[in-house]
Amino acid sequence: MLNAWHLPVAPFIKQNNDKLVITLWLTGENLPERVTLRAEVDNEETSLPMHKQRAQPQPGVTAWRATIDVTQGQPRRRYSFKMLWHNRQLWFTPQGFSRFPPARLEQFAVDYPDNGPQWVADQVFYQIFPDRFARSQRRNPQQDRTYHHHAAGHEVIFREWDDPVTAQAGGSTFYGGDLDGISEKLPYLKKLGVTALYLNPVFAAPSVHKYDTEDYRRVDEQFGGDVALLRLRENTRKEGMRLILDGVFNHSGDSHGWFDRHNRATGGACHNPESTQRDWYSFNDEGRALDWLGYASLPKLDYQSPTLVDEIYGGDDSIVRHWLKAPWSMDGWRLDVVHMLGEAGGARNNLQHVAGITRSAKIAQPEAFVFGEHFGDARQWLQVDAEDSAMNYRGFTFPLWGFLANTDISYDPQQIDAQTCMTWMDNYRASLSHQQQLRMFNQLDSHDTARFKSLLGKDVARLPLAVTWLFSWPGVPCIYYGDEVGLDGNNDPFCRKTFPWEAEKQDKGLLSLYQRLIKLRKQSQALRYGGCQVLYAHDNVVVFVRVFNQQRVLVAINRGDACEVVPDTSPLLNVKQWLLKEGKGVAQDGVLALPAISASIWFGN
Repeated sequence: MLNAWHLPVAPFIKQNNDKLVITLWLTGENLPERVTLRAEVDNEETSLPMHKQRAQPQPGVTAWRATIDVTQGQPRRRYSFKMLWHNRQLWFTPQGFSRFPPARLEQFAVDYPDNGPQWVADQVFYQIFPDRFARSQRRNPQQDRTYHHHAAGHEVIFREWDDPVTAQAGGSTFYGGDLDGISEKLPYLKKLGVTALYLNPVFAAPSVHKYDTEDYRRVDEQFGGDVALLRLRENTRKEGMRLILDGVFNHSGDSHGWFDRHNRATGGACHNPESTQRDWYSFNDEGRALDWLGYASLPKLDYQSPTLVDEIYGGDDSIVRHWLKAPWSMDGWRLDVVHMLGEAGGARNNLQHVAGITRSAKIAQPEAFVFGEHFGDARQWLQVDAEDSAMNYRGFTFPLWGFLANTDISYDPQQIDAQTCMTWMDNYRASLSHQQQLRMFNQLDSHDTARFKSLLGKDVARLPLAVTWLFSWPGVPCIYYGDEVGLDGNNDPFCRKTFPWEAEKQDKGLLSLYQRLIKLRKQSQALRYGGCQVLYAHDNVVVFVRVFNQQRVLVAINRGDACEVVPDTSPLLNVKQWLLKEGKGVAQDGVLALPAISASIWFGN
């Protein structure tokens, strides 16, 4: 039986001056007579002969090697392996063997040079919904000013921190969390191990969620205004933390001065056909503005307008660049519903504008991290580098939901076994370059979904399995505030409860697990930069290995009863011994003994 191994990391890839040395490992009785590397130069397919190495990397393993000239062609190097016998051929790709040539986007991909932000893969992100994380000691009464929320049709509501969240007035109910509150809690976040923050929108807006922007150049006074954000930026920099803002550029709020539905300013586009911002929105024949998904309070921005493009991202002092420059010096943008952004009330020329946002951000801050919100397939944006990364709902969150919580994003039942789960996850990441995989934004849940703890229901014992997966799968992990202490909640608004700061309300065991896993991730280059190979996926058990140079990290997830599994023999597992770092499993003589409902991590020695 023929077996092949290749991951787009060392020891299978090494750069030697201007050459990229690529190695394929083979075992079996009927080895190919020749092997060629299918590579490309400026999108043109080319075949490079691979040379069989005399020295074996491991006993019984044959190595074939070829080199790519990195001074030619595009930085994204796509390649696969063509194995030849006298009467047949076989191809090898990230998803295994194929009897016919693979599609271009089904091949291995590695970026040399890698032009993406180099700092991202080292981070542990923490997502904060500002109103619900922490109320500052310095908060002043003016921040709790009552006003009429036009979209809701009533005055906003203020509640005490411990008051329960209800289904009523979800977008108009405030608990008083603010940016100075985040500053005061940075010691807690640092102790947890967090190194980067992603904030839901902070700009002036009438709702609690702030996705109905009223002023893109002013921080909401309820959160403390510009001075509070500047204090937070200075405090995060002192702690060595990165800070990402939420950019809502698909639509504005109808109270924005550009639109001004409620006649609070002069010259707004809603009631004035002669407004200088009239072409920043789309109107139908009856003069009604086209909105986002039927929400009249969220009129769509129309990027047919050159002056809107200049204001949002094109100009030197555009909104995108403004917040990335001093004194703010933010580290990047998360782009809200960015796949829907475009022209004429829809998504026409979407890729052009998303790429424009990213390019503009890099002009202001070359190492800016720009990632999009995509509940669907984000790969078309990533494959053309319109974004650095995406919220990895489709490639991480949803497969994990199906396997551990038996649900999909529509909260419909979905029961999948380990093989289906891993095929789904491997298929999704196969067309992304290795560096892109390492920057994918992985979460168990967010402000737009139910908390994963609540999704589990009676299977809540599986929660540690998901947390372990979050910190060991390729991608940058992000914790939604409160998950680490056991905060629960169904879909919006219940997933946006206030953080329980009283110690007796926190799950200390879960918090300790998060801290241990973050520490393991920081200790291991394999967990941050390594390639990933699934070794076993059957019924209730998933086993995969992370590989970087000589480092090996073995991860086993078992959602079912106690069992023993035997992963396929692999030279990737050739270590002296496995040292258990997390969990209670046993790895010995090629057999994994796994306790019921468990997650285990071993480091190879």
